[in-house]
Amino acid sequence: MQEKKPFDGKELICINVDKVYDWIVKENSFDISPTGALAFPGVTPTTSLTGATVTCDVVPAASNPIVILHREDRPFSIDGTNVCLQQLNIQKNFVVTVILTFPNGTMLTSADIPVSRCEQVTLCAPVGTDVEVTYTNLDCFVCTTGTLIAGDGTITFSALTISVATCQSIQSTFPVTVEFLADFCEPRADIVSGCAAPIRPQQCSVVFPDAGGNCCS
Repeated sequence: MQEKKPFDGKELICINVDKVYDWIVKENSFDISPTGALAFPGVTPTTSLTGATVTCDVVPAASNPIVILHREDRPFSIDGTNVCLQQLNIQKNFVVTVILTFPNGTMLTSADIPVSRCEQVTLCAPVGTDVEVTYTNLDCFVCTTGTLIAGDGTITFSALTISVATCQSIQSTFPVTVEFLADFCEPRADIVSGCAAPIRPQQCSVVFPDAGGNCCS
């Protein structure tokens, strides 16, 4: 096979990349209301909860943060053109923790609270494509707590409600090999560190040795 020659310093290059079939950004929020006692290591029945501020933290689950439960072809008419898209049932798994901060700065954190929520999205995501969900924003706040009762390693909230807000970037992708004409990168010039010039400290001659100068000149 004949070798492909450079074109004005450029060369045809083949690389492996992920082709984006479809991409949407979607906001979603939901509330959770854990019931029963929450495990709080370090808490005893004599722990005073007076003045404690209750906050929360939420992160994607370490294992299977996103699960595609179902993928179904659906016909749509977009701008007069009939297209086949996919309706996806997506399960998103999170871990929520509740944090108590006391007036003296002491903090107590609950054991992990696993949370799952499902939603439907419509994408061009035929069988074989991967669906990736990236959270551009993931936050939570405690809406209500009710009365707090300390137990042996637990705290019971009579009316705990936590609101979770998400901003999601959802993409369907598939690995492909592409060819394009490109320049080769060149290294940048090194940054050479030279010796600094001697620095004269600021003076306050209004104080010493005479009173005729400006302070810190």
